[in-house]
Amino acid sequence: MTNPSKAKGTAWESLLVAYLREHHNPASHRNVQMGAKDIGDIDGYYLHALEAKAEKTITLSDYIAQANREAVHAGQPFGCAVVKRRMKGVGDAYVVRDLATDVRLMNRLRDMEEALQATAPTVWARYDAQHREAA
Repeated sequence: MTNPSKAKGTAWESLLVAYLREHHNPASHRNVQMGAKDIGDIDGYYLHALEAKAEKTITLSDYIAQANREAVHAGQPFGCAVVKRRMKGVGDAYVVRDLATDVRLMNRLRDMEEALQATAPTVWARYDAQHREAA
């Protein structure tokens, strides 16, 4: 007999992988569980250990602690949880991380954008326009 909670989690992970493959990284895939040294549920979300959550009761502090711990195990600089929204599609899920992690991510993004703008302003302008249109 299948555990319904495990089946729900597996289905959510599979939907996330399909979404990431289409919109972010075609090589995204589910990770094999590693026990105490788990590296996150999904690999291929750039620079992140991704923890997938599809639960009726949402406990953000637990999710973030788990994602941060698994980022260390995975050798990734950032951890996040992708939390399913009830009655919504994959693209409407919540991506959750603590403020300290988000500030580190934004600082990295700012530094890289400034470096690209300084060394290749035309390339930076093209990417800036492309990503502004996507919002």
